[in-house]
Amino acid sequence: MSAEFIVLLIVIITALGFDFTNGFHDTANAMATSIATGALSPKVAVAMSAVLNLVGAFLSVEVAKTVSGGLLNIGNVHHMALLHVVFAGLVGGILWNLITWLLGIPSSSSHALFGGLIGAAVAALGASGVIWTGNQSTGLINKIIVPAVLAPFVAVLVAGLGTFVIYRLTRTSNQAKVSKGFRWGQIGSAALVSLAHGTNDAQKTMGVIFMALVAHGTYTNSASIPVWVKVCCALAIAAGTYLGGWRIIRTLGKGLVEIDSPQGFAAETSSAAIILTSAQFGLPLSTTQTATGSILGTGLGKPGAEVRWGVMGRMTVAWLLTLPLAGLVGALCWWIADAIGGLAGVGVDLVILIVLAGYMYLRSRRNPVDTSNVNADWDEGLTPPAPPAKTSVAA
Repeated sequence: MSAEFIVLLIVIITALGFDFTNGFHDTANAMATSIATGALSPKVAVAMSAVLNLVGAFLSVEVAKTVSGGLLNIGNVHHMALLHVVFAGLVGGILWNLITWLLGIPSSSSHALFGGLIGAAVAALGASGVIWTGNQSTGLINKIIVPAVLAPFVAVLVAGLGTFVIYRLTRTSNQAKVSKGFRWGQIGSAALVSLAHGTNDAQKTMGVIFMALVAHGTYTNSASIPVWVKVCCALAIAAGTYLGGWRIIRTLGKGLVEIDSPQGFAAETSSAAIILTSAQFGLPLSTTQTATGSILGTGLGKPGAEVRWGVMGRMTVAWLLTLPLAGLVGALCWWIADAIGGLAGVGVDLVILIVLAGYMYLRSRRNPVDTSNVNADWDEGLTPPAPPAKTSVAA
């Protein structure tokens, strides 16, 4: 077994690891509002989302094509060097996902991945390693930056208008019945977002794995994405979704806006429409930014609703930092792998990734968020649930 083949296996496993973190990091995009309003219990919500993510991953490959061939200039790069670039980019994406999950910040997994890949490509090849502008099917500006800027604003506008119309039309109705009806509606709209998330986000990992297979020489750019790649990516994102990213679910469901069921329905419907449309055109949209914009829009569209702008401000800072910081990590990982060389260099990066991931997991256990407190009243200094009181037995 050659060193290059072992590196390919490491890249594929790491890509599936990123897909797994994408799943639990982005569960909130589909289910935070349904959990917050009580439309679905936390465990049922993540189980339903996992199944629909799995199904959605098979509906389209347009986003995967964009990722595998529309962002990096990789035509003349040596096989092992390109595998190093892809691996370093994945490490950057995974670490940013874990950092923001630990902090409970709903940032973009997509932009973390693209930032890592771009940083590694620039470190390896210079500025020419990235397709900055291109035609309608290629280019960082066209496919990543423009959708990233527009998506949150479009989501705010659509969800805000939808929320205003809903409350306007139901202002004289029995509000208890209205809430109950929209809780049922939320189940359908949340399901649609989960399906859209699988369609959009699982494809990004498909594209990365296919890029690695092309680098190894197993496939050519003109080949179709293999079925086994689709199945593995679908299973990985579904498993991550089922784990539930409770820290981020809490922030989106309770931290930004106090959500009622009509707002939740408007947010989820708006998100699903925007995400599915972008997937159809091969735009690797940030589902996180879309979902967050939709939730913010419902706060603006409901008369008298409170928006916690401090929370929104921290999210915005994270969004602005995602591409450059994930890119910096990707570049550092590429330099480490390149300096040491070959399989050993990739091995050192892999050890760094495992150690840092383990540390962040252990750090999260000091202040856990799970099904028992995900819907507690918003308090950024959330403490772990108190243990059951002990009863004394008289001698």
